[in-house]
Amino acid sequence: MIVALVDCNNFYVSCERVFQPKLWGKPVVVLSNNDGCVVARSPEVKALGVAMGVPFFKIAPLVRKHDIQVFSSNYALYGDLSNRVMTTLEQFSPEVEIYSIDEAFINLSNFAQMNLSEYATSIKETVRQWTGIPVSIGIGPSKVLAKVATEVAKKTKLGVYHLESAEQADEILSKMPVRDIWGIGSRLNKWLNTQGILTALQFKQANEGLIQKKMGVVGQRLLLELKGYSCLPIEVMPNPKQETCVSRSFAKPVTNLGELKEAITLYLSRAAEKIRNQKQRANILIVFIRSSIYSEQPVSRSLAITLPTASNYTPELLAHALGSLETIYLPNYQYKKAGVILSGLQPESIRQCNLFETERDLQSQENLIAVVDQINRKYGAETVTFGIVGKRQSWRMRAEKRSWRFTTKWDELPLAKAGYWN
Repeated sequence: MIVALVDCNNFYVSCERVFQPKLWGKPVVVLSNNDGCVVARSPEVKALGVAMGVPFFKIAPLVRKHDIQVFSSNYALYGDLSNRVMTTLEQFSPEVEIYSIDEAFINLSNFAQMNLSEYATSIKETVRQWTGIPVSIGIGPSKVLAKVATEVAKKTKLGVYHLESAEQADEILSKMPVRDIWGIGSRLNKWLNTQGILTALQFKQANEGLIQKKMGVVGQRLLLELKGYSCLPIEVMPNPKQETCVSRSFAKPVTNLGELKEAITLYLSRAAEKIRNQKQRANILIVFIRSSIYSEQPVSRSLAITLPTASNYTPELLAHALGSLETIYLPNYQYKKAGVILSGLQPESIRQCNLFETERDLQSQENLIAVVDQINRKYGAETVTFGIVGKRQSWRMRAEKRSWRFTTKWDELPLAKAGYWN
């Protein structure tokens, strides 16, 4: 097999730059939920020594000194641009596996007769032209080696690197810490270090029995992948999700049950919309609320219920969610986070009526919620929502520096705000 890994460069930062060209060449960071930590950095910021995940307040002096442009996470924009990148990649191979929001594996086995470096360059240039997002591409005989090649590609001017054989990778692996191998976490890294395995090449040359005993079949596959044997196929159809969670930290501590209901309503609505997009229904609903772990009296409360019948209908799920919230709510506590989990997911095609419902009732529910979803997709999330959510939402997480949702909510754009299209 010949596998290419396409990795979007500094993806969140690149998304911000697509619609604000003045940001190219300037230091830019993107912050996590509630504007807490740095989750994306431009190369200019990396050069200043800013680490990934550092709390924003710690780099405030650097921000002022170097005029670093700061943005809150804009997931609507990032998700839409990710879809555009993945759709573009499908023009170059019939097998594309979306690995994450900014990474995809593509099968290039059918193009072996071509100059793959040139083909990858063509992919890179097309993605940049069609979406505005710069990417790096690594090619190898297995997924793990393609991942290794991509790390090299990021450091080259061309942005493309082809590992034609596993042997060619040895020099690179000899300089790569074992912790940087795809799939090696911090615990495994510590154990491997105790065994004298410090580099990726030493891992590749390690005793197979020792690795299999500690890491099982996962470790065995990693070894084979590093040796050039493809053990991880391209998964064009992702495995169905087992659960969906929507949770957020609050901008300020919440004590009022009414405000908690507003938040849970919003999160449940989003979770229900997600499983409908996945063509699934939920059998189990979990609602949780918790205070800060640093508070004097930390509290964490949750309730899981099995639904009478599997559902993705928001009003029905919401009734159960608000009832669960009332059960677990304790007054006089300052809650910092809340969320809902929809679990026990099953295909939407499997449907069961309860004793008091008919097929006609279910069809009416589906038609109603389909219209709501259509409106929200066309005009932006929460265009149509439940009145209980309210307008003030003082609990909502901070996103004080979020850019416009350029591609998904037209009424946020400057010309729309100025009444240009009215």
